[in-house]
Amino acid sequence: MKKILKIFLVLALIALIVIQFIRPEKNQAGYESVMAFERETKPSAQVASLLKENCYDCHSNHTQYPWYAEIAPFSFWLAEHIEHGQGHFNVSEWESYSAKKKDHKLEEVIEMVKEGEMPLDSYTWIHGDLSEDETVLLLQWATVARLQYKAQLEISGNK
Repeated sequence: MKKILKIFLVLALIALIVIQFIRPEKNQAGYESVMAFERETKPSAQVASLLKENCYDCHSNHTQYPWYAEIAPFSFWLAEHIEHGQGHFNVSEWESYSAKKKDHKLEEVIEMVKEGEMPLDSYTWIHGDLSEDETVLLLQWATVARLQYKAQLEISGNK
């Protein structure tokens, strides 16, 4: 039994070493990839900072990777996490969204932040959570930003 355990541990160590040489693709477009979103939704400097620090890593093409992103299996977990986040909402693709989709995405932001589902617990464990004041500020910004899309939808009759 001890021999089988030793063999298993050696194989696991070899696999861990080998996997270090396999790298997922990084998500590192420049900050300009979020500029259209910011131009259109007009966050204050404080809200823009909150978005950059708490949202863009998973919800844009501009990810600031932490040191542990270089270590497998964390690198694969982060890559999957980012891909999943972008699948729900990617501010770098904001210009390609219709007014209806923009309104809906901001509605989802409001809902997820209100319910405490964003940022995710796995993110806040390491990076910290939003304070109550930051949450209020983010919700106020998203609510105001939504108004322009609601108006566009009412004008076009696309409620």
